[in-house]
Amino acid sequence: MKNLSRRGFIEGAALGTVGLGVSLQAAAQSGEISNEDALAAAERVMDLSFADGERAMIAEGLEDQLTLIQAVRSARHPNSNAPAVVFNPQLKDHTYRAQQDAITLYAADIPAIPDNAEDIAFAPLTHLSHWVRTRQIRSADLTELYLNRINRYAGGLECFVTLTDDLARAQAAQADEDIAADNYRGPLHGIPYGLKDLFDTDGILTTWGAATHQDRVAEGDAHIVDLLQDAGAVLLGKTTCGALAQGDVWFGGVTRNPWNRAEGSSGSSAGSASATAAGLMGFAIGTETLGSIISPANRCGIVGLRPTFGRVGRTGGMALSWSLDKIGPITRYAEDAALVLAAINGDDMHDASARPWGFDYDGQTDLSGLTLGYDPSAFEGDDASAVDLAALQAAKSLGCTLREINLPNRDTAPLRLQIRAEGAAAFQEMMLDNTDDLLSRQTTWARPNSIRRMHFVSAVDVQQVDRLRRKLMYDMADIFDQCDAIIGPNYAGDMLWITNYTGHPQLTIRAGFEEREIDPAWRGNAPPDPARVTPKDVLPRNISLFGPLYEEGRLIAIARALETVLGVADRRPQL
Repeated sequence: MKNLSRRGFIEGAALGTVGLGVSLQAAAQSGEISNEDALAAAERVMDLSFADGERAMIAEGLEDQLTLIQAVRSARHPNSNAPAVVFNPQLKDHTYRAQQDAITLYAADIPAIPDNAEDIAFAPLTHLSHWVRTRQIRSADLTELYLNRINRYAGGLECFVTLTDDLARAQAAQADEDIAADNYRGPLHGIPYGLKDLFDTDGILTTWGAATHQDRVAEGDAHIVDLLQDAGAVLLGKTTCGALAQGDVWFGGVTRNPWNRAEGSSGSSAGSASATAAGLMGFAIGTETLGSIISPANRCGIVGLRPTFGRVGRTGGMALSWSLDKIGPITRYAEDAALVLAAINGDDMHDASARPWGFDYDGQTDLSGLTLGYDPSAFEGDDASAVDLAALQAAKSLGCTLREINLPNRDTAPLRLQIRAEGAAAFQEMMLDNTDDLLSRQTTWARPNSIRRMHFVSAVDVQQVDRLRRKLMYDMADIFDQCDAIIGPNYAGDMLWITNYTGHPQLTIRAGFEEREIDPAWRGNAPPDPARVTPKDVLPRNISLFGPLYEEGRLIAIARALETVLGVADRRPQL
């Protein structure tokens, strides 16, 4: 454990800080300054001010308070041990539509399998599923097709941590045997996929993208792995994620955007997004705490669905923020997300936040009965894009009613304290053991320093942030009383932040292409290789749909129709 000289003086720790410095602690212990003086210094860090008498009374109880803090820190917890307080996105004075598990695709007629291997690799999941079920292609052959592409392209994209080729071949052979025996398990049966390397896989490396865990081998399967195995899906391997679910930098490199390898694929579901966009698998699984599905999906120009909080069980996945972590599908086409979500939806007896809720999707939904909300201000200003405006115009042609709304007008910046506090709690032991220094990124806003810095934030203030969160839940409920879904740029109006905290689903799809500056890929504090950076390129840009709790099916139906009108989903990166 790190000694107190690094983490600060005793009195400051009792106030919720880890320390203000070695010299101040030593001075307090030697009697050169009083406890009251030490408290006065701590007040400057905590943005507080007490009168001399108040400060003296506080000082009298510091030793007892420190004893309690030391007792808390001496009790070590596995990452899977969630807090007793559980976030529930449902409001007790609101009702939510009950759903029966049912999927109806938009088009019943699917073309015959093409002869070209690349056309197969980039095909929609709906098509892959049909071809495997009707035995136009064996799962074994489809798996080999994807394994060959992985061997050819994954190294340059730095999108895989571990390739499970032997397991994939065995699962594919079993799928072919089951399907031949008319034991068909559903749309994912025999479909190869990639799994973000935050989820435990029995006897297989699960590294969390971090140098501190790069040799970690799980002793069981995560809940979602069990579900996908029950669905007959074929695990190709573990896709890269940013260290401890932040960014696209992992212990082995920087995951690349297949549209231009000079930039990272964003994070932290970096590998899942990159590999899916590159046609290396049928679909992938990602996670999001605060943008880690939406951001890489936008960067790589594919579909990312962040479901309602609690819809998908998280047991066996690395916890970053117990009240914010979510699991969702990453696919190339909107309707494909419905097939994946249907397979992973459901209760999880070991995840206190998981809630059983049916999932239905009807691709033939009559959109004329829906109201689509939009905030005009989200499509204006310097951040507005011609692609965004074109997507809004396309939405007007869908037949649904468009209605102007006002997005919540609150300062959402304080919300950051909650995710940082939960993340610091999840990984506090790394700081106490001094292993946080081993992580690749050691910048001001990187995960290690966030863990350290959050020990200087009052628990009282974090509780106040949670109360702001409750206000936003009612703000969003009021908005969804006016419309069935919202369309807008991915990040406009702080909607990505807000809906992550309120638990509402977000679905992002490719809306078009635009010339923009490259966001250089980098490792830690090192600058990018100038030879690999181009100033600008024509790259994909996404648009988002936001929906009421548990209405992912409706979002997918709107997205499928919008995808058809926009007509840009079939374009592929040149690898």
